[in-house]
Amino acid sequence: MNPVTLPGSHKPRKDYNTRNRKNEFMNTNQTFDVAILGGGPGGYVAAIRAAQLGKKTAVVEMAEMGGICLNWGCIPTKALLKSAEVIRLVKQAKKYGVNIGEHSIDFPGIIKRSRQVAGQLSKGVDFLMRKNGVETINGRGRLVAPDQLRVDTGEDEISVSAQSIVIATGARPRPLPGTDFDGQLIISSKEAMNLTEAPERLIIVGAGAIGVEFADFYQAIGTQVTIVEMLPHILPIEDVEVSQELEKSFKRRKIVMHTGSTVEQIDAAGNEVTVTVKDGEGKSAELNADRVLVAIGVQGNTEEIGLEDIGVELEKGWIKVNHYMQTTAPGVYAIGDVAGPPWLAHVASHEGITAVEHLAGLNVHPMQYDNIPGCTYCSPQVASIGMTEEAAQAAGYDVKIGKFPYRGSGKAMAAGDTEGFTKLVYDNKYGELLGAHIIGAEATELIAEIGIARKLEATHEAVFDTIHAHPTLSEMIMEASALALDRGIHI
Repeated sequence: MNPVTLPGSHKPRKDYNTRNRKNEFMNTNQTFDVAILGGGPGGYVAAIRAAQLGKKTAVVEMAEMGGICLNWGCIPTKALLKSAEVIRLVKQAKKYGVNIGEHSIDFPGIIKRSRQVAGQLSKGVDFLMRKNGVETINGRGRLVAPDQLRVDTGEDEISVSAQSIVIATGARPRPLPGTDFDGQLIISSKEAMNLTEAPERLIIVGAGAIGVEFADFYQAIGTQVTIVEMLPHILPIEDVEVSQELEKSFKRRKIVMHTGSTVEQIDAAGNEVTVTVKDGEGKSAELNADRVLVAIGVQGNTEEIGLEDIGVELEKGWIKVNHYMQTTAPGVYAIGDVAGPPWLAHVASHEGITAVEHLAGLNVHPMQYDNIPGCTYCSPQVASIGMTEEAAQAAGYDVKIGKFPYRGSGKAMAAGDTEGFTKLVYDNKYGELLGAHIIGAEATELIAEIGIARKLEATHEAVFDTIHAHPTLSEMIMEASALALDRGIHI
């Protein structure tokens, strides 16, 4: 079996201790209250919280602190998307009364900035570890008992004993069955954000958040982008109206979309890749590109970390946990992507805090997953929380919808961002806010208000009666609530 890449790494390393020289002076037998395997957004947050609770804490990480999210996911992709936003703004500058002469796109410069942002934040996590007195052990860890890890530092082995162990090894991109990543023509998201030159043609397999964000970025820099998605719409877990709105936007930008289609075969030869696609009617077509980005999901980093040796059970490839993140092995917890969906950094962080507070004996609330925001940072942005209209109807609710377009917002008009809408799903009987679905500028920021409103069990009356500042985009939430009450003013 091939070695598994743990969080923050893109390939196994043997120079684990070159980044943190503390390993050179570390005893080969260490004892802690809490040991955390993996330094991603779940692991490092859990470590800080454990230290705050007075626990002697260690994090075992074989690469850069911050995990996949900070080094190869959430953060660097947002840096790329910011460059895409600037490119679009420069191209549209004339409509704002600004005349810009010739401009060019420095693709290596865009990539360089993205890597610099990730590197700076990774160093920031290192600082937080030192500030909170958390011991960082660089190496590959393996569970040998429910209270013991063995860490290969590349030069020697360190035995780490702990009263409680938290597994936070994350996940990695999942390849198409029968087709492995080659890192050259058939790539994952990691390679897609670290190319030396932009491809002229790119096929993206999978239209979830990752696939859609890369489609947005590469289209902005001039790549001809084609998306293949087996479900009927891109962003298939979102409200159907939101997905359809994004499809319209992408079509205007000449992004080709093959929805309801499956990949039958990928052939890589020379400098070109051919993807054979079959649509819902059984018709096949061959698509050609310089590279294929496979973004169909992730698989947990569960191999070769000793789970089977200590009785940690898996369920559908993920570590089985309860609502306090306890595994089936006593004293062992699992958090983040390795513990299954939803695969979101903010979920991992919250799970880490829940696990640590539980092992510390605090009266902690169990994890709940019905009020978690999901965000896609393409243009226009997409954000949602709670039930879709379809899900609410299927659950038997008498649904009341409030939908307000960006073009009705004074702030959106002034900013020149009138694409999209805010859609609120209410229960007509009691006014309960069941869900929200936003597509448009700053949607990923606007969604936080809905999360708080749902947490406080606010009704449509309460949201409508909350005075929102003018002019702001957040007024659209008030306006959508007014429409749900049949009291709309600005539309």
